[in-house]
Amino acid sequence: MINTTEQDSHYTSLEQLPVAELLKHINREDKTVPDAVETALPQIEKLALAVTEKMRAGGRLFYIGAGTSGRLGVVDASECPPTFGVPFDWVVGIIAGGDTAIRRAVEFAEDDAEQAWMDLQEYEITYKDVLVGLAASGRTPYVIGGLRKANEMGLVTGCIVCNADSPVAAEAQYPVEVVTGPEFVTGSTRMKAGTAQKLVLNMLSTTVMIQLGRVKGNKMVDMQLTNHKLVDRGTRMIMQEIGVDEQTAAGLLKENGSVRKAVEAFGR
Repeated sequence: MINTTEQDSHYTSLEQLPVAELLKHINREDKTVPDAVETALPQIEKLALAVTEKMRAGGRLFYIGAGTSGRLGVVDASECPPTFGVPFDWVVGIIAGGDTAIRRAVEFAEDDAEQAWMDLQEYEITYKDVLVGLAASGRTPYVIGGLRKANEMGLVTGCIVCNADSPVAAEAQYPVEVVTGPEFVTGSTRMKAGTAQKLVLNMLSTTVMIQLGRVKGNKMVDMQLTNHKLVDRGTRMIMQEIGVDEQTAAGLLKENGSVRKAVEAFGR
């Protein structure tokens, strides 16, 4: 049986279509992705609760994947420290083939079922941590092998896949299956499947960080102040929270280094 992500596109003779038609059809397909994600919300909830529980107890969140899926995991992990002010080793993204594969495909890296666990050893992964496998097809050996070994070692495991009843999902204790169907360009899972995985990763990491207290109200009070835009945003947040003028807020932010610490210092 062919995975739905590998089935023929609903459209053909793409090279003969005008640009306006190509864009309209791609957009039509993209609109189906949020509905597919909505169907998987109960699964995402279970995974988010499991990750939160482990991270509250001092564990970390690891993503493993190959190709587009691996890159998306690296992106989500790399965005957690600046967004939520967490240490860089709280959420870790690992891609088959190493960091070189972020920019350039490494041939056959995803076919090694033993390599993922070896890659994870660099981070001294333990049973306290959570491993989430990312694979649009749901049958990537790199991911299957990593999850299988993690299960043997007592870790909590999850996955985000885009086909039903896949080998990856069978290995995961908390599978998330977002069935996105055939791609606009047949088999090009960087499109709908990649979008679905990105949406789920956004939901997972954001929900976990909120549960861990890294958001106050609706504000990123622990964000890293790495550019003038973020400093200006932080200043406005302080002004709104404690009712001081811009100069006072900017001074508090500079002195304390974060919105949270500035507000707490003002209240002392």
